[in-house]
Order: sequence, then structure tokens, then C-alpha cells
Amino acid sequence: MTLILNRSDVLALLRVEDVIAAVEQAHIDLAHGRAALPAPASAILGDATFVAMTAVSEPAGLAAATAVATRALARPDARVLGLIGAGPLAEAHAHALSAVHPFDAVVLWGRTPARSAELAARLQKDLGCEVRVLAGPREVTLASDVLCTLTPSKDPLVKGDWFLPGLHVNAVGAPPRPDHREIDTAGVARARVVVDSYATTMHESGEAVLAVAEGAVTGEHFRLELGEVLAGLEAGRQTPQQITLFNSVGVGLQDLATARLLIDQAVRRGLGTRVDLAA
Repeated sequence: MTLILNRSDVLALLRVEDVIAAVEQAHIDLAHGRAALPAPASAILGDATFVAMTAVSEPAGLAAATAVATRALARPDARVLGLIGAGPLAEAHAHALSAVHPFDAVVLWGRTPARSAELAARLQKDLGCEVRVLAGPREVTLASDVLCTLTPSKDPLVKGDWFLPGLHVNAVGAPPRPDHREIDTAGVARARVVVDSYATTMHESGEAVLAVAEGAVTGEHFRLELGEVLAGLEAGRQTPQQITLFNSVGVGLQDLATARLLIDQAVRRGLGTRVDLAA
């Protein structure tokens, strides 16, 4: 029996706090060997890339991974959240990160001034804090304690020369292609990097593949996985002045954790449409 949930069902079932907890546990399970996460296979056809994301989880228990990483890696006294990008991904991240960390202000920049202004107005109303649109990525980076890059850019928008001591960066937006990146090599090299999956990162993250190709770092620079930090097996941030970077490519395990949460909630509440595909 297959359970089909539409957008309204999903919105009614999911709370951001629950998704964050489910994704956090999934990464801990991975660190302890209770879940498996192979590097995804990809197929290229013309300008399109198809990525099959596979995962299996013994406990069977998104985007919440960034919130999990921020809670684990940002300085406790971080107060300004920076957003590079002004689309739906930026709005979702502002809400998710605000659920796990108290920010006093948000600064943002997007390519379209009107969209940036509209997002700033919505976030100021929703989050109840000061939200400002700044002139560009450099200004946002310099003003931030926690920075999220949330664009599909192929070429770096953010330079490591702009990183101030103690910054935490979430590199999220670039598509999973080894020639796309939002952070330049200098930024990657300056930071203590934490990844969602080492195998996936070295397979499809431009931040990693290009930095290694340019000779600035080796693959070992990307060995530390988020689950190891969450499980207490490895240290995340080591000093208040250290620059940390969560390089997120998105992995099937996060989708699996969220899907498990959705199914359990839907069954309990009697939501969704059940279809017998064998009939």
C-alpha cells in the first residue's frame, strides 16, 4: 500500500522542530554505523543532471540539516544572521535557524532588489527582529556571525578574504555539481569544514572538488562529518575565533528521516491517500 501526501498534508504534518530533531538523529545514526549513505550515482543528459539519492537506516527514524549544523558549530554569542540569496530557500533558512538560535538581526542580499526588499519585510514581521538589505555579498559577509549562501551560482559569490574570526558559514545553495560553488577556494581553505557526507561531498561538491584541484587543500580537509560532531566523536568548533563551514550538498538520509516522520504523523492523524499499486 502506497501513501500519497499532497502539499497541504505535508504542511499540516510537519513542524520545523520535529524535522530538525529527526535529521539530527539521522546524522548521529550515520556516525554510529546504524545508517548507510553511499555516494549518489548521477546521469547527465544534455544540460540536465539526474541524481539518485539512496539511503537505508536501521532505526528508520532536508533542509533542517543547516539548522542542526548551525546549532552545533556557531558561536553561542552569534547574533547576526546573513543570507546571500532572497528566494524561498533563504526564507526557509531564516525561519529554521531562528528556531535553534537567538538572532538579534538579519542582513541579506539578493540579485533582485525588489525581491530582497519584500523578503526583508516578511522576515521582520515573522521573526520580530531587525532585517536589513545590504549592498552586496561582501557587505553581508562582513556583517554576519552566521552566513548562509543560498544561490544556484556556478561561480563563487563569497570570498574567504571577507571572513572575520568566529564566523560560521553554511554553504547550501549551489547545485550538486563538481563545477558549481558559492565559496571560493580561499574561504574553504581558511575554515574548519564539516560535511553531511564525505563520499557525497567529494563526488559532487564544487567547493571541495575545485579546492582540491587547485591544490589549496587535500581531501582530508573534508573528512569531518556532521554526524561525528553531533555524536560527540569529534570536535566541531574548537575556539571562538575559528571559522567554521558546513558544506551541505543534501543527502538521501535527510529525506529518509523526514519521510519517516511524515508517514508516522500521517498514519496517526489519518491523512493522505492510500493507493494499492498492486491492484
